Amino acid sequence: MKFRGDPGSIRGSIAPVITPFTDDDALDEESLRGLIRWQLANGSHGISLGGSTGEPSAQTTAERARAIRIAADEIADRVPFMPGTGSAKLDETLELTDIARDAGADAVLIITPYYARPTQEALYRWYATVAAEFPDLPLVIYNVPSRTAVDIAPATVGRLYRDFDNLVGIKETTKDFEHFSRVLHEVGPQLMVWSGIELLCLPLLALGGAGFVSATANLAPAAVAEMYEAFVAGDLNRARALHYQLHPLVDLTFVETNPAPVKWVLAQRGLIASARVRPPLITPTAPGRDKIRQLLTTGRDALSPIDA
Repeated sequence: MKFRGDPGSIRGSIAPVITPFTDDDALDEESLRGLIRWQLANGSHGISLGGSTGEPSAQTTAERARAIRIAADEIADRVPFMPGTGSAKLDETLELTDIARDAGADAVLIITPYYARPTQEALYRWYATVAAEFPDLPLVIYNVPSRTAVDIAPATVGRLYRDFDNLVGIKETTKDFEHFSRVLHEVGPQLMVWSGIELLCLPLLALGGAGFVSATANLAPAAVAEMYEAFVAGDLNRARALHYQLHPLVDLTFVETNPAPVKWVLAQRGLIASARVRPPLITPTAPGRDKIRQLLTTGRDALSPIDA
């Protein structure tokens, strides 16, 4: 919890690490630890776990809790840790948030409750309940309408920010870039805003964003982190070059449903023991693998080395 008291320091590339499983469908603890070490060796500024890339809806609460504890132990306060603890159920969200707090998380990422399509007032009450329950833990809203069927409005974000001191930020995973701007205009630059859309990571920084939680960091942690560092250093040419260099790997990530392509590549490179994803996802099909190989060739210069 080294960074918990200073959530403003949680900036840059916060890598949303996949959740590795063994071929017999158990949590692969050894691979998870290895991935975290690899991320840190390649310069990621923080670690997230249990967002969409981590397949949280395919895991039990106990499995998610175990992964959070393992990650916190491996990170050991070297960088900020911001796990996803949200669920479609409030009791599970509170339970996982409590576990993450006790494990030493610096902040938690809470997805808008999916499937039910709550109103803006219902969303306010949902986040207000969590914020009131954990007043000393920084909370970050996770807005991903393509997966949840609900979009938290900028006015609702502003209302929550003004009412709860521990509501510190939002991860915006929407291709509606106007939404990013309206959230920042509603609240001001003191709100921490991270992009979860890969090709909007660099543009968000120009609006005052805090960084990004990009699935592509699973393949190219060094390049993604350097893109942030170059922008902050004022080297816009380098930042733009990296943005475009990452394009093929961004496309690779979504050849089929994320994180299946990423896991397949990580397994091929020997960074995890198995490419297994849990149903309803499947490992990439033969045509998908062909496309992935093509994009790997095109984007090879952005890939991070296996032995960092």
